[in-house]
Amino acid sequence: MRLRILEAAKQEFSAHGLAGARVDRIAAKAGANKRMLYYHVGNKDELYLAVLEGAYDKIRSEERGLDLEHLDPPEAIRRLIEFTWNYFLRNPEFLSLLQTENLARAKHLKKSTKVKSMHSPFVEMIRTVVRRGVESGDFQVAVDPVQLYISIAALSFFYLSNSATLSVIFGRDLLDKKAKDERLAHMAGLVLAALTGRSAELFEIAKAPKSRSAVAQAV
Repeated sequence: MRLRILEAAKQEFSAHGLAGARVDRIAAKAGANKRMLYYHVGNKDELYLAVLEGAYDKIRSEERGLDLEHLDPPEAIRRLIEFTWNYFLRNPEFLSLLQTENLARAKHLKKSTKVKSMHSPFVEMIRTVVRRGVESGDFQVAVDPVQLYISIAALSFFYLSNSATLSVIFGRDLLDKKAKDERLAHMAGLVLAALTGRSAELFEIAKAPKSRSAVAQAV
């Protein structure tokens, strides 16, 4: 019942935001009533925070399964970029939840006792990849892992969250398959060129967006 409530709440909050979400609709979608909802999770704010925590736990759990520690550093970073891009594509409700919470200036997330602990192992995983890359000579500098991840996430997030307006402004469908393949190739090339100092990486990866996309789907 708790899982059904949280799934229904995720759909409701991502579609309507916190202010527009209705507990009655959440209960109905979950096949529950308000009393059961309050018993299993809590009030509306507590339910929203549980959904946020669940959303972060899901992406961090999947990232742990990428096996980055056993890949060559450039390939590990490429896999992280491909995963992040495809995760955002597969989970648009995650982007909606982030936008809602940022509008609230992370008011609810600040109350979480779980979220920060989820991110420490993830940051350390990226730090280890970067360190290995510097030691092997693949990377030129030991960049801050937090800054690196924010850059990777931003390259995907801004494109997808603003695709409607950007498509109109630039007169192209940014969500058709060719455009998405080109975007993934561009992001991977941009980040790897910055890390390796070899700008040829950008053109090398951009030549094969289909193969990169295939790898991303496999991940």
